[in-house]
Order: sequence, then C-alpha cells, then structure tokens
Amino acid sequence: MATHRKIYFCGSIRAGRDDVDLYGRIVEMLKKYGTVLTPFVADPNVTHLGSNEGEAKTDPEIHDRDIRLLTECDAIVAEVTQPSLGVGYEIGRGVAMQKKILCLYRPQPNKRLSAMIRGAEKEGLFVTEDYEEENLPSILDNFFKKVDQRKRKDSLDWKSYEPM
Repeated sequence: MATHRKIYFCGSIRAGRDDVDLYGRIVEMLKKYGTVLTPFVADPNVTHLGSNEGEAKTDPEIHDRDIRLLTECDAIVAEVTQPSLGVGYEIGRGVAMQKKILCLYRPQPNKRLSAMIRGAEKEGLFVTEDYEEENLPSILDNFFKKVDQRKRKDSLDWKSYEPM
C-alpha cells in the first residue's frame, strides 16, 4: 500500500550500469512505501553516459533537478554496491538536509564499503544494511517503520516551543 511518502532512490549511472536490473526490482519494491521520485535510475535505457535521464539533459539540469527532488523527498534509499561519486554526493546532501537515509550494500569479495558511508550510521536517520536481494522486503519494512516513527511530533523543541 503506497502512502503519501516521497522516496528518492539512488544508484550508479555514470560509474556503471551493471546493477540496473536490480535497481528496477528495488524501485518496484519501493512503490509499496510511496512515490519513487527517481524511477529513471532504474531505466535500462539510461546509459553510463547519463545522457537520457528523464527531462534533464545537461549536467546543470540534472544537478538542479536532483537537488530539487532531494529537497522534496521524505527518505533516501541508495544502492551503494557500485561506487559512484554522484550517489555519494546525493547521500551527503541528504545528510545535510537531515533526510532519513538507507544505504544498501551487497558484500563483495575483496571489497569493503567506504568508511564514509558505513561510519555515518545514526540510529533512525542513517542506516547501512548489508543485504542479499531476498532480504530486501524485511529491510525496507524495518526502515520505513523507523521513518514513520521519526515523523511523529510527540516532543517539543524547547527553543521554539514547536512540536518535533
């Protein structure tokens, strides 16, 4: 059951498209939890040259569109197995915007996830999960339950007296 939630999905584009079919399956799973703002990441017609990413055609257009979508989203789900400067940048911007972030990593022989990703974990805000594809439904369920818990405004900001 999709909700009003807006989800920004990140995956490698210019750093390699080997996982594009997996991205498609993840995007389909994410639709259960809300609207995926970036379905083009899972589009097999988008090549590693990144020249056909929806409406945006130039690098500045792509950047500005993605920042707008990051600002609009409620949560970020990033598949980080394929190292990508763009995905890292999106995650960093998401952290600065205090977005709820889930990083998904498939352990690889002789490779380790960047310490800048794994080391950024913060309960309820930034989660990194090692996974196998068959475990994704339970990982996503757990993450979005925590996202919903963090949305509750049941405490008070003592400076502004506004609900948090």
